[in-house]
Amino acid sequence: MMSFNRNRSPYTWGGLSLDWYGRLAGNASIRTGLVNTLIVALGSTALSTVLGTLLAVGLARHTRSRLLDALSTLPAILPDLVIAIGLLAFYSAIKLTLGLHSVLIAHTVFGMAFVAAVVRARLGGMDTSLEEASRDLGAAPLTTFVRITLPTLAPGIVAGALLAFTLSLDEFVIAFFTAAPSEPTLPIVIYSMVRFGVTPEINALATLLLAVSFTVVIVAQRLTRLTEALK
Repeated sequence: MMSFNRNRSPYTWGGLSLDWYGRLAGNASIRTGLVNTLIVALGSTALSTVLGTLLAVGLARHTRSRLLDALSTLPAILPDLVIAIGLLAFYSAIKLTLGLHSVLIAHTVFGMAFVAAVVRARLGGMDTSLEEASRDLGAAPLTTFVRITLPTLAPGIVAGALLAFTLSLDEFVIAFFTAAPSEPTLPIVIYSMVRFGVTPEINALATLLLAVSFTVVIVAQRLTRLTEALK
């Protein structure tokens, strides 16, 4: 509500206004942070989806190992601070300069774990008789995967991808440790602004982020239901 308040003070209502959204759009640092965040979120989502799906299928269909199962979920279980410090130490050891690429790699690491968990849950309820029939009819393993396994896993893959995107979009701790000072993501920009108090521009930005999050959840739910209905 305060993002639509004409008055700058959060304790006094001055009438409805969209002025703060206009000022938000004109803020160069927020625009830069948003672009950086979208680059990282989209890139890490693409990598996490591919790698997480392959990891889930590999662990469920080809390599049965409790140790590998535990390691695959480790990035999702460990505190963000532990992952951030570990990655920063790793980057320093291999002398990798920090930038958007280092944040993208970091977000891919923990995003892949969430995608793998979602896809494995989908694999658990999958009827394997279709895959067996495909192989019995002479289809190659790749053909079976592309034409049978992948379409069946589509709802889980979409859900995992959207989860990875939303997690990357508002992730702060790991990005704070692995980003370059000259290329901050949007959460880092917000943190630098709220240290001096929450302004109406921050209220407007928070409203937009909530709207995006709700939209992504609704779209994911509708896509999952549509895919199930088409089957």
